[in-house]
Amino acid sequence: MKILLTGFDPFGGETVNPAFEAVKLLPDTIAGAEIVKQEVPTEFIRAGEVLEAAIQANQPDVVICIGQAGGRSAITPEKVAINLMDGRIADNAGYQPIDVTIQEDGETAYFTSLPVKAMVQNIKDAGIPSALSYTAGSYVCNYLMYTLLYLIDRKYPNIRGGFIHVPYAMEQVVNHRLARVPVADGPALRPHVGGRTPDGLPLRSPS
Repeated sequence: MKILLTGFDPFGGETVNPAFEAVKLLPDTIAGAEIVKQEVPTEFIRAGEVLEAAIQANQPDVVICIGQAGGRSAITPEKVAINLMDGRIADNAGYQPIDVTIQEDGETAYFTSLPVKAMVQNIKDAGIPSALSYTAGSYVCNYLMYTLLYLIDRKYPNIRGGFIHVPYAMEQVVNHRLARVPVADGPALRPHVGGRTPDGLPLRSPS
C-alpha cells in the first residue's frame, strides 16, 4: 500500500501553511503503508500539474490532499468538490479566476472516494476535533480536490482519493483572530472586523 499526501505552500501573505507542515510531521511508514509526501504550489493550474506528476511518478493506491481552512476549529475531511474556480484573492502566480470552469468535460461535482464519515469518527475517537465538510470552497483547495477526482474518474480508476482541511497553525491564530495586543489599560481583545482575516478571508471559510 502506498499513500500520496500533498500539502500546499504558504499563500496570502503567510509564512507557513499548516497543511504541508502537518504532512511533513508524518512518519514514512504508517501501519505498513508507505507514505509519500509532496508539496504543491498554491496556484490554480500548477497545483494540478504537480499532483498528476506525483501520481505518475509514485503510482499510489490512495491520494489525500491537505489544505488550510483558516478559522475552522476542527480537522474537516471534504465530501465533494465542484467544477468551479472563483478566487477571493489571487493565487501565488497572480492568477485570480472568477466563475471559471475547471474542466469543460468534467462533471458538475465529484464526491470523494474516501470513507470520510468513518475518518471523522476515528479522528474524534483519538480526541481530536473533527467534522465532515460539504464545501471545499472555490479557491485552490477545491481546485486540487476536483482535479484529483477528475483524474481518478478519467485516468486512474484504481486510486482512492480525497481532501482534508486543517485549521490554522497556532502562530496564525494569534495573528489572525486578534486585532490588537492587550495592555493593562488598553482596549480589550477583539476579533477582526467582519469576522475576516487581514487578507480578507472569512474566518470560517476554506482556502
